[in-house]
Amino acid sequence: MSAILIVEDEKHLADGLRFNLEAEGFRVTIAPDGEKALQLVGKNGGFHAVVLDVMLPGIDGFEVVAALRKRGHLLPVLMLTARGRPEDVLKGFESGADDYLPKPFDLAILLARLQALLRRHEWAHRAAPAPDAKPRRKEDVFRFDGRKIDFAALELETGGQTIPLTQMEAELLRYLVQHAGQVVPRKDILQDVWNLAEDTDTRAIDNFIVRLRKYIEPEPARPRFLQTVRGVGYRFVPKP
Repeated sequence: MSAILIVEDEKHLADGLRFNLEAEGFRVTIAPDGEKALQLVGKNGGFHAVVLDVMLPGIDGFEVVAALRKRGHLLPVLMLTARGRPEDVLKGFESGADDYLPKPFDLAILLARLQALLRRHEWAHRAAPAPDAKPRRKEDVFRFDGRKIDFAALELETGGQTIPLTQMEAELLRYLVQHAGQVVPRKDILQDVWNLAEDTDTRAIDNFIVRLRKYIEPEPARPRFLQTVRGVGYRFVPKP
């Protein structure tokens, strides 16, 4: 049974989510604000996912997810945004959220998104494969220049260290790898990776690229693998 933390200050909404999630077999805990959420995660560490509202009293949802990631908590975070405003969605991804859902939302959609995040997290962090488990698919692992990206495990191995990736970092890397050698426009990333309109502010993509360069580039200020194509987007070059 998966344990879900709901971080929501609107009591009627939090209670409604608890009722429906418990009806689906989840164990549910409610935190009315960000400070309480961080206390609960740090105290027991037994949660499998977080449903996190952006607008909270005190520290907001962006600060909560950023603090979770900074403290090494990689559990999935589904963010609830104000009517799907693109700026909220992008800021949530920058902070480390794994998915988003605009308010008002359909309960069936929330359940589907949450269950998908839980499945991905389980696949990625299963301690050991079962004897009859299928072998890792070739497309789940990509190697280049002494580095290895494991998309299923959400990990990047480089220079003798293993760097955990958020779901969005892994999805962006996968998309760039799938289009290796090609110029990938920012608008394509917005539409194909994040399901956002192409006229959305693209600065969040640039921030993601900066972070990924810190992971894989010997000299992030002089990138060899994640190249900028001025005025258009980016190009991933595995063998520069």
